[in-house]
Amino acid sequence: MPGLWFEEFEVGQVFRHAIRRTITEADNVWFSALTHNPAALHLDEEYCRTETEFGQRIVNSAFTLGLMVGISVGDTTLGTTVANLGWDEVRFPKPLFHGDTVRVESEVIAKRESRSRPGQGIIEFVHRAFNQQGELVAHCRRSALMKGKPA
Repeated sequence: MPGLWFEEFEVGQVFRHAIRRTITEADNVWFSALTHNPAALHLDEEYCRTETEFGQRIVNSAFTLGLMVGISVGDTTLGTTVANLGWDEVRFPKPLFHGDTVRVESEVIAKRESRSRPGQGIIEFVHRAFNQQGELVAHCRRSALMKGKPA
């Protein structure tokens, strides 16, 4: 399996994920509709063109967060995670628009053995998403409970 075991992570380790994703109008509209988010910022092109500083629809930030973390999974936690424990300090310093291409990097910022679950540990990541101009569009801290390496 491609994910790393708890013991294989090191504080300071940085993953520059090879998967990139261009955001489509369908991604944004589908995700917004699926999650019952009727915000005009995501669905109404005319409203955004005439009433917002962006001049166009912006990508739903919950989609951006999910995509950022999802892109990281194959290199870090696929098949070796027990559960996500939380996302903290979620920020979106710049919006994403239809047609933007997202790339992601992840950094291990903390590691500790679980006090209540022998053979497992907690890894804390910082995930960062960038658009095609290299501008930071999202970042968050994520804590994951990870399986230890089988004996």
